[in-house]
Amino acid sequence: MRKFFASLFISTALTLGVLDAGAAETANPADAKKHEMTPSGRYAPSLDALKDQAVEQPGAKLGEPALTDAEFNRGKQIYFERCAGCHGVLRKGATGKPLTTDVTKQLGYDYLHDFITYGSPAGMPNWGTSGDLTKEDVELMAKYLLVDPPQPPEFGMKEMKATWKILIPVDKRPKKQMNKLDLDNLFSVTLRDSGEIALIDGHSKKIVEVIKTGYAVHISRLSASGRYLYTIGRDAKINLIDLWMEKPATVAEIKIGSEARSVETSKFKGWEDKYVIGGSYWPPQYVIMNGDTLEPLQIVSTRGMTIDTQEFHPEPRVASIVASHYQPEFVVNIKETGQILLVNYHDLKNLSVTTIAAERFLHDGGFDSSGRYFLVAANARDTVAVVDTKDRKLVSLIKTGKTPHPGRGANFVHPNFGPVWATSHLGDETIAIIGTDPAKHPQHAWKVVQTIKGQGGGSLFIKTHPKSKNLYVDTPLHPDAEISSSVVVFDIGNLDKEHQVLPVGQWSGITEGQRRVVQGEFNKAGDEIWFSVWNAKNQESAIVIVDDKTRKLKHVIRDKRLITPTGKFNVYNTRKDVY
Repeated sequence: MRKFFASLFISTALTLGVLDAGAAETANPADAKKHEMTPSGRYAPSLDALKDQAVEQPGAKLGEPALTDAEFNRGKQIYFERCAGCHGVLRKGATGKPLTTDVTKQLGYDYLHDFITYGSPAGMPNWGTSGDLTKEDVELMAKYLLVDPPQPPEFGMKEMKATWKILIPVDKRPKKQMNKLDLDNLFSVTLRDSGEIALIDGHSKKIVEVIKTGYAVHISRLSASGRYLYTIGRDAKINLIDLWMEKPATVAEIKIGSEARSVETSKFKGWEDKYVIGGSYWPPQYVIMNGDTLEPLQIVSTRGMTIDTQEFHPEPRVASIVASHYQPEFVVNIKETGQILLVNYHDLKNLSVTTIAAERFLHDGGFDSSGRYFLVAANARDTVAVVDTKDRKLVSLIKTGKTPHPGRGANFVHPNFGPVWATSHLGDETIAIIGTDPAKHPQHAWKVVQTIKGQGGGSLFIKTHPKSKNLYVDTPLHPDAEISSSVVVFDIGNLDKEHQVLPVGQWSGITEGQRRVVQGEFNKAGDEIWFSVWNAKNQESAIVIVDDKTRKLKHVIRDKRLITPTGKFNVYNTRKDVY
């Protein structure tokens, strides 16, 4: 099963692997079982687009092993797939410890070999004994870590403009919607391993178009008007898709780097559809572009000081980005430094950026029900940070369960505590419910007011809808196949009541594969919720639609074009921040 996990994961891949270089512990084969990957430990950003980036091998220095070109390229591939998400592209440390040569040479080949093989109680996975790396790969990686890391190339304005294409100029596009689709109830579905999205009509449940995009689209975002759909692949390619065309299609595209995860559009009144922002993992930077052409206008590096130790970090990645409803600003979350940037787009030539010191290792999050407060998980610190986007300041840092992963979270009105926002967790079975109404319920605001338990760790998304009485929690990374292929649902009116398990994978009718069930997404009306049943690329996948009122199976979409479906984004809910 661990091999299955290693080869398959949702827009982020493998482990929260932390090589504790400072620990005085000894790798011990007898401890291998202790170090096996937990649901939380299977999760970390796998930089699998960077592995294909052409880089030169640094010259070998005295005392360093000499690697052949083939060995170097294999080591680079393994490192970016398995290690860089935690230890950093340049090995200077992120959620994992630094693996620079001043550290690794002091440890030595034998020590590195044993650590890679057996792991450590500090969180380093047992790559060798788990079978995820062969004996030869372990030996190679112990050598690879003793030589200086390669640095992928930077990606500035010249490089971006070389990739920028306007396929259909603005003046050649429709002046009105040319198709009969109910765009507000259209779904953009990521087809992860085929490098595509599927546009699915929420009424007929039929695929309208399959559109080529970047590799493994991480998210889809909508312009405020709902006309334009933006996707960003892990390879940092952004597609601008015009939904007004008779057949929706890409009208512009650009690459903003080598690895990326986030894109968002301007939503403040008077600035609708004007700008789009993309944030990249490598190089660590964000770029503001024209909303209807993707012309790059302003690139800003995120390299800087960490908020706690005040040390320079060379590669702080851009995590989630949202658009403020109270200011002409983007809220940009910088993972390694722990900074939340309020990027004001009122005047790009005199760009104003407010830096908020929050908590390190920021990841994903969403607004409360008022749209004023933004809650974001600092998942490696088991914390949720809260920012007031109206007053433009940090409100609170809230300790939750182990490794919160809310997606965009879930807003609802608690019968005892008023408006709340909830997150599930990768690292444990808990769901943390946080009060979000400082005006009418100040005694509960910015506190975990209730903790309930799901069916296990390994959750990635939690979901409800303003018209729903249900709270849904997935567990696609749980090691138990029955649990990972099902979801639990709670009664919002009585959260102490035992949850109900929905066998979504079984309902799909698919009998092969792990059938991981991931990321519920409501339709516009809020009366049905869609789940991806996600299998390997060479296996059948599906989308299962559940009637929200009865919690029973309503429809199954099975189509050979549904290759590894993961994230789903309803046009109305996405552009209006309904979650």
